[in-house]
Amino acid sequence: MHTAIDAPTAFSVNLCDFPELPANIRLDAESRYAKALERALGGAEAVAQAYGAYCYAADGDESDATPEDKAQALRWVKAVELARQAGFRGLSEGDGAYFEVRLG
Repeated sequence: MHTAIDAPTAFSVNLCDFPELPANIRLDAESRYAKALERALGGAEAVAQAYGAYCYAADGDESDATPEDKAQALRWVKAVELARQAGFRGLSEGDGAYFEVRLG
């Protein structure tokens, strides 16, 4: 189950490896996570930009990254932690459970 966010650049969030969680609670957690990401980064388009910068930094040669790319990637890391806390609020963190973000 994915929570899709309608915006210029859409993204979806999926709570993975938490099979015992009822669907309605899972959807609420995914929604909290997505909203926290948007708040922390400044909207859905900014989520996509920061995620792209993070992926580039993680997969590429760091020497190729601009200072702006590095700053965006760092913002992503901080925003993901805030979103994780929001997503799991009120839930016991399932062993190995995590949120997955997909663009498009």
